[in-house]
Amino acid sequence: MTRRKNDTVIRQQRIPWPATHVWASLLAIAVLAGCQPAQEPPLSPPNIVMIMIDDLGWMDLRVQGNPLLDTPVLDRLAAEGMRFTDAYAASPVCSPTRAAVMTGLSPARLAITNHITGDQAQFQPAGATLRAAEMVNYLALDHVTVAERLKEAGYANAFLGKWHLSGTNDEMDTVEPGRRPEFQGFDVNIGGVSFGGPPSYFDPYRNPAIEDRREGEYLTNRLADEAVGFMRSHQSQPFFIALWPYTVHWPMDAPEALVQKYEARAGFSDHGEGLDASRRYGAMIEAMDAAVGRVLVALDSLGLAEETLVIFTSDNGAYGGVTDLAPLRAAKGHLYEGGLRVPLIVRWPGKIPAGTVSAEPVISMDFYPTMLDAAGLAPTTDFPLDGESLLPILHQTGPLRRDALFFHYPNYAFHGENRLGGAIREGDYKLIAHYDDGSVELYRLSDDLGEQRDLAADMPEKAEVLKSRLDAWLVASGARMPVPIMRD
Repeated sequence: MTRRKNDTVIRQQRIPWPATHVWASLLAIAVLAGCQPAQEPPLSPPNIVMIMIDDLGWMDLRVQGNPLLDTPVLDRLAAEGMRFTDAYAASPVCSPTRAAVMTGLSPARLAITNHITGDQAQFQPAGATLRAAEMVNYLALDHVTVAERLKEAGYANAFLGKWHLSGTNDEMDTVEPGRRPEFQGFDVNIGGVSFGGPPSYFDPYRNPAIEDRREGEYLTNRLADEAVGFMRSHQSQPFFIALWPYTVHWPMDAPEALVQKYEARAGFSDHGEGLDASRRYGAMIEAMDAAVGRVLVALDSLGLAEETLVIFTSDNGAYGGVTDLAPLRAAKGHLYEGGLRVPLIVRWPGKIPAGTVSAEPVISMDFYPTMLDAAGLAPTTDFPLDGESLLPILHQTGPLRRDALFFHYPNYAFHGENRLGGAIREGDYKLIAHYDDGSVELYRLSDDLGEQRDLAADMPEKAEVLKSRLDAWLVASGARMPVPIMRD
């Protein structure tokens, strides 16, 4: 609900910051409408721009330590806000994480535990001893999304990009369109259908939720332009923009000038999909960075930067065929850090100290209560949230209440190489439990980020305690489990 004083909505006006500020941003001054000068003016809810990149790895920004990449916009964003070193996706694949952000519920509770496709059995490897857990293949309309809650506070909501929560491609002409973002609290949906990857990164897009505009236009730029247009059209009220571009998901494609730039850059390696794919991946990341820059510059030019909460993250670890995730182990589709740990940068000028770094372990479900908290909305009471508001961390006013994060991935990833399992991170320790044989792995991440030294045999009591906590969480969440394959 918009905060009011004497029935007058109070927003903020701005004066320029000094030109030395990296974005030449605007300084907010409160305007008192019908208030005594000595009173603290109430503020309207902030705008929220959540940018979630598809398959961006933890090491895939220069500010994260990758010298092969040019990401000046996101490097500056980190300098202006808070960068999290220990942020986790709810799942090592996309659809469960996206559902977790939308609902605040864990993939285990939602029973959306794998990337949505028409045939989960296609990923089961030969010789598997377990059949993957049954899952729900769409986000049901009876879930209360964060967009629906924000509407209560007068937000205008736009979804731009990859949804991948409405069903499968074979439902395209029947059920699937009725589960798209416009039926889940968003006023505008551009690009959000059942697709897991884009048919094309260049116009014509061949996407039923995007009108072609200009042949050869780059999809990532188009979605950024749509975000800017939505901000301009709704700047008189709070807005929520879920800018979830398809990039940097396969296929590897970027504007030609950037492709040529990275073809000439030394240092790239073939990670399985060819040297050209790895270089194109670098080009895609820089193109993504520039598109984010369009949005941030627009916030400045509209005088909205100071009253906008910007969240930048990824839905899971990077696809290992195109990038090196070292020092992390494994990649997308695995419960090791390379599949789960993701970049996270949050900026809210005047509310979040600039240039701060947090090592607090956080997870995708936290975004739902964080956005509600920022908007002044009470937590949803008719179902338990699996996340926790991050405002105490962002404002540096206190710690979070929880002491552990939990993961459940009882399905085979697209590559079929992963072991079905669950995981718990408690403090410096992380335990991975394998569902096929009941074995566990235990790592101390503080001195073994690459998960190379399994401590389960050396610390059996610690492993037992963490395994018991994980088992209890699975039961409490109603997690669906894989079942043994019976063979003749």
